[in-house]
Amino acid sequence: MNDLGNKVVELRDVKRSFKQGDVQIDVLRGVDLDIRSNEIVALLGPSGSGKSTLLQAVGLLEGGFDGSIKLDGEETAQMSASGHTRIRRELLGFVYQFHHLLPDFSAEENVVMPQLIAGTSQKDAEERAESLLCSLGLGERLDHKPSKLSGGEQQRVAVARALANAPKLVLADEPTGNLDETTADIVLAELMALVREEGSAALIATHNERLAAKMDRVVRLHDGILS
Repeated sequence: MNDLGNKVVELRDVKRSFKQGDVQIDVLRGVDLDIRSNEIVALLGPSGSGKSTLLQAVGLLEGGFDGSIKLDGEETAQMSASGHTRIRRELLGFVYQFHHLLPDFSAEENVVMPQLIAGTSQKDAEERAESLLCSLGLGERLDHKPSKLSGGEQQRVAVARALANAPKLVLADEPTGNLDETTADIVLAELMALVREEGSAALIATHNERLAAKMDRVVRLHDGILS
């Protein structure tokens, strides 16, 4: 593991409950978590344990959370929606189990798009996209649309897209869950290598103990509590 840097994530007593009829379901019951730059953390837990809910909290993807969520030193709890959008754009990159690529755009265009939205020039965005995709072994597939790519190749494009704007934190929700074991190992290794190369941090949710063991640190979510 590389030398750790500043805290990118600071969670304190984060809670999330849902109402189901007259019943209150406590999904997160006071989560504390710190993640520093250059650190790759596995979030381990069975399906339904609240891993995705915790990633949504850190990713500022929905409201309704209690507690303190600091990202790169900024307290987000009282931020406006526009403030959350700014944080997501400037600090975060996302990888999901399903790649969610834009089907009518090439691999390169899928990685260029978020950069243009962030204000990067077309030329610089294309150079960055090509560099990332080549580092993931997709140099010959830049012009291919998702339908012409294998599952592993599609997920590599999704990884490149997540890193396109050089985020300080990558959030990955079962990023290899839709892949066979061999391809999953390769894609995870490439994701981790790219995160390290970029000097980012990562929180990677999985239910796979074997994959979690490859990361720097493992935290476990059980009954809404992190250990």
